[in-house]
Amino acid sequence: MLRTALFNTTRCAARPTLLARQALRPTYQVLARYESSKANDALKAARKAKDKLQKDWQGPVLTYEQVKPKSLSPSADAYLIDVREPDEVMQGSIPSSVNLPLSVLANSFHLTPQAFKAQHGFEKPGKQQEVVFYCRSGMRSASACDIARRNGYENILNYEGSWLEWTSREGGGKGSTA
Repeated sequence: MLRTALFNTTRCAARPTLLARQALRPTYQVLARYESSKANDALKAARKAKDKLQKDWQGPVLTYEQVKPKSLSPSADAYLIDVREPDEVMQGSIPSSVNLPLSVLANSFHLTPQAFKAQHGFEKPGKQQEVVFYCRSGMRSASACDIARRNGYENILNYEGSWLEWTSREGGGKGSTA
């Protein structure tokens, strides 16, 4: 690299027209590097706000002991949503839960309440209502919480133990169906 730079400068010195052309070229790399290290406060604030919006969100986590009463006495103001696919739900589900697969969750939140009910068979949760998500092991339910938050839902909870913990504590699969 150093040899190339030295060779180019000596060659340019021999040709004044080439030297003049190189002097007119803007040095973007140096300018961009200088500007990025001296970003103003407004730009930093905008980047921080963008990062905050794009950051994955961790909702409050529920335990088995907290979910068990919700399944025994369901409330009209709270939803227990299973985000597994329908073929997984055939193995069983937590009593009083409804199925809304993660694969259709984001699109379903954009449906009108009438279209939502027609497609899924239950009322669309309100943005203020309590919504508890669970899946098989807790990974998809965390993603569902993030999707719900990005769609304006505020009272979102994640049953992190999910179906695996439920079956180990309840002692069964198919018998736990709602």
